Amino acid sequence: MTDLFKTSPLPPLAEALRPSTLDEVIGQRHLLGPGKPLRVAFESGRPHSMILWGPPGVGKTTLARLTANAFDCAFIALSAVFAGVKEIRAAMESAQLTLDQHQQRTLLFVDEIHRFNKSQQDALLPFVESGLVTFIGATTENPSFEVNSALLSRAQVYVLESLNDAELHELLLRAQQTVLSELSFEEAAVNTLIGYADGDARRFLNLLEQAATAAHNAQATCIDSSLVQNALSMNARRFDKGGDNFYDQISALHKSVRGSNPDAALYWLTRMLDGGADPKYLARRIVRMAWEDIGLADPRAMQIANDAAQTFERLGSPEGELALAQATIYLAVAAKSNAGYNAYNQAMAFVKHDQSRPVPVHLRNAPTKLMKELGYGHAYRYAHDEPEAYAAGETYLPDGIPDPDWYQPVARGLETKIAEKMAHLRELDRQAKKSKG
Repeated sequence: MTDLFKTSPLPPLAEALRPSTLDEVIGQRHLLGPGKPLRVAFESGRPHSMILWGPPGVGKTTLARLTANAFDCAFIALSAVFAGVKEIRAAMESAQLTLDQHQQRTLLFVDEIHRFNKSQQDALLPFVESGLVTFIGATTENPSFEVNSALLSRAQVYVLESLNDAELHELLLRAQQTVLSELSFEEAAVNTLIGYADGDARRFLNLLEQAATAAHNAQATCIDSSLVQNALSMNARRFDKGGDNFYDQISALHKSVRGSNPDAALYWLTRMLDGGADPKYLARRIVRMAWEDIGLADPRAMQIANDAAQTFERLGSPEGELALAQATIYLAVAAKSNAGYNAYNQAMAFVKHDQSRPVPVHLRNAPTKLMKELGYGHAYRYAHDEPEAYAAGETYLPDGIPDPDWYQPVARGLETKIAEKMAHLRELDRQAKKSKG
């Protein structure tokens, strides 16, 4: 009878297939190919501190371990989620002891280095500077914003990329050649797994493992798309709701609308919805796009954007998401103008740096007898009593401010008509001033 207590559990597929040499790493050819930066660094024989920046599951931890092995360094790994200054000091004491007793240097790997605050990052500096440890930090966030400049200046930043479909196919082949040799995969099933993995090698291997377990339970040797769909939970694609990936996709959505490409705008909207973005946040961004990039060229855009946001509030998901999609399409095909946006920014910048000028007397409110005696509101011309309901030649800005011409309508959409009207009114002003002169 088999003694269950002596049975060693099999390691996760991601761990079983972890590369043991640089040549076994799949992906990152822009860094690891012949003559490329990380390959050259390995071949130089001299380790250096670095920050590995990239999405999850692209090999940051693996590269750190391979670096330690390549340069015969002791390896200490810390997670910035759980570690603090106390753990950093303990790691440094261990590194010093290793150096003193074994004349071996230490590689300190800090996963999610962006989670360390300033004091925690500063605690690393003296030991990195002294060379006691070779520091490797891994982050999914832009190190320019998340890593102290002092630490950043002492480490080379390498940008890692998501694995492409061909590289994930290569990873599947390696799994079949080793631990999944008894299984075959239909191409449709492979494509489904690759789609769910979204460029994340670790996630891809976890999905493979789930599919393999399902096949074993079903006593199947061929994994098809039906088995995959039944076995895997409908996990959302990799999506960091607070990181660079989030803001990059928001930027892509906004720029697609601004660029009048409805298909691209729909792609980024649905990509974010599929990834788990809050539809209410997307609704707010859509409303902003209407005001910032369309403006008075098509005032209906603001109304449609607001209506879409309200529709989502009323219907919720998924029905309300159709309203957001319709609004996105309308905004993309609408006439574009940033004239109002630019005018607002220029006016705000002027006011912030200008003095507090008094309101001209003829524009002041005069609710009391004293104010009327002081001339408040005197000589104000009521526009509705003037020809064309326009007081030609009247001034409305404080004394000493020339006409700034902040608002410049574009020759698109309704603003074409607005520009024509403004030109007509300016001509009336010119004639009024000429008649006075």
